[in-house]
Amino acid sequence: MGTLLTAFAGVLLLAVLLSSLAHRTILSTAALFLVAGFVLGDGVLGVISLRPGDDLVATLAELALFTVLFTDGMRVGWADLRSAWRLPGRALGWGLPLTLAITAAGAYWVLGLGWIEALLIGAILAPTDPVFAAALVGNEKVPPRLRQLLNVESGVNDGLALPFVIVFLAIAAGSADLHLGGLALELGVGVLIGVAIPWAAIKLERLRWFAASTAYEPLNALAIGLLVLAVGKATHGNLFLAAFSAGITVATFGQRQRESFEHFGELIAEMFKLAALLVFGALITPALLGAVGWQGWLFTVLALVLARPIAIWLSFLGSGLLMREQVAVAWFGPKGFASVVYGLLVLASGIAAAQQVFQIVAVTIVVSILLHSSTDIVVARWFDDEREVPAWYREVARRLRPSKTRS
Repeated sequence: MGTLLTAFAGVLLLAVLLSSLAHRTILSTAALFLVAGFVLGDGVLGVISLRPGDDLVATLAELALFTVLFTDGMRVGWADLRSAWRLPGRALGWGLPLTLAITAAGAYWVLGLGWIEALLIGAILAPTDPVFAAALVGNEKVPPRLRQLLNVESGVNDGLALPFVIVFLAIAAGSADLHLGGLALELGVGVLIGVAIPWAAIKLERLRWFAASTAYEPLNALAIGLLVLAVGKATHGNLFLAAFSAGITVATFGQRQRESFEHFGELIAEMFKLAALLVFGALITPALLGAVGWQGWLFTVLALVLARPIAIWLSFLGSGLLMREQVAVAWFGPKGFASVVYGLLVLASGIAAAQQVFQIVAVTIVVSILLHSSTDIVVARWFDDEREVPAWYREVARRLRPSKTRS
């Protein structure tokens, strides 16, 4: 534990010192932690020694996913979804299930897996994460509707893919042990906890006897999240659906709590993300990369180059989205943090195909992170129309603009 903490602190400090450079180049903070975990892990230097079955791996995966789903949900209150649903609705309503189905078909035909394991892989790899395409999402020269589409989609699809992961994982664990009633109860209790606790906490604070001070205001949503986590564990409700539901509830009914927690919550979620990426990288070894065989590498290429592009093309037929924008959305479906944690959960589940599923998922995520985080700036430049205008013309236009204003 001490060695892992030291390694994380050192890599985090390096990431902070390089963060400004990373925003201007193809260098990626996510890729840095992934590569650092790989180099420091048992497969190379052996500084960080972790096993898939270690309690630390399962606990970190659980806390990290809970935190990220809570903050993701807080970005997308019902008002946000209603006001920006037309394009994200296509990506989520059609693009997500189509990506899942096409990816699963590839796993079935290329890898020779059973349909349940193939569908599980499809569900794990369906969510996207704009963190690995930050230069595109954060570039003001990119059309606002495109940035909004990617932000809303990635904020919601982690939670939408989760029930599929849970169901397929339960079925893969053995039909004899699967009780659909118990599974539905677990999911229902999770949603109930995620809605009831934040709603009650927000209503309670509005009573005249209570008021959060400015210093403690950011801790309000944190306390709500911790209470949802504790009650979820005590009642055996699904923690991840509880987290996502809680985030949406806070965003819907507690705008002040949402705004005060936003920056603080993003930092907490980012810390957990980076720690999980370091652990994930440490579990990947040269032997694992070689064990997938040519079929695994072929599947990885097809999953990244064909599955999402085909799904997005079908989903946005007749949408009015420009071809350049469709290409950007189709390519930027990075397999991000949710896929990392879902892969860790499968690895810790003990199902018969856990190792094989994890190997395929791990290779796909690694290639995706390296590809998407190093091409976001390149694609963002497509939307920089000023780059296509001669410098002398921009200077003349700048000089003429004030005179037009005065007239």
